[in-house]
Amino acid sequence: MSRTVLITGGNRGIGLEIARALAAAGDKVVITHRTGEPPAGLLGVRCDVTDSAAVKAAVDEVQSLHGTIDVLVANAGITRDGLAALTPEDAFTSVLDTNLTGAYRAAKAVIPQMVSARRGRIVFVSSVMGFLGSAGQTNYAASKSGMLGLARSLAWEVGSRGITVNLVTPGLIETEMIDGVSDKRRKQLMDQTPLRRAGTAAEVAAVVRFLASEEASYVTGAAVPVGGGLAMGQ
Repeated sequence: MSRTVLITGGNRGIGLEIARALAAAGDKVVITHRTGEPPAGLLGVRCDVTDSAAVKAAVDEVQSLHGTIDVLVANAGITRDGLAALTPEDAFTSVLDTNLTGAYRAAKAVIPQMVSARRGRIVFVSSVMGFLGSAGQTNYAASKSGMLGLARSLAWEVGSRGITVNLVTPGLIETEMIDGVSDKRRKQLMDQTPLRRAGTAAEVAAVVRFLASEEASYVTGAAVPVGGGLAMGQ
């Protein structure tokens, strides 16, 4: 059965790979993008996840096009790195507003229709840094850490309606987001990664595809690491 899937921030990196994987499986995939145009072959709706009205409008548009949203992948995220003592407050709050509150806004907008349908899959894209912490990334780590509490609390709230809520925690993944990672920092992360390599967006997408599938119908409240062993057990 073809499902309706909404992926926030699905125009690049991990989000784009997830979109392509689910579209290849036959789902009707819609991505959100804040700027530019959607990638070829994918339907996009313009949306800024820091704007509640824009999120609701995007969800309403997807529902009008394809019906009830069956799967939400909350992936939109930003970084504004810097040492905490030197970070302007707006650089801290803007990252939380996009990464954490943006995920909450998206989930809040789709949950009513999932509850009515008595089915649904919600997957949050977090990060191992939410569990390890990282110097210069207090805002990013805090936002990704907060997703765990969000996911597990929502899992309790909507589980009786047949809706699962999970998150994936990618490690060092080869996307443009890590282009600015220094060689020294990359080596530090590799030394903490048993597989001794960076991952690919496709490897993250494969795990998300499983969590969004019928095969994962009894998995909820899980934090699934996709980091080659980095931060295992966290």
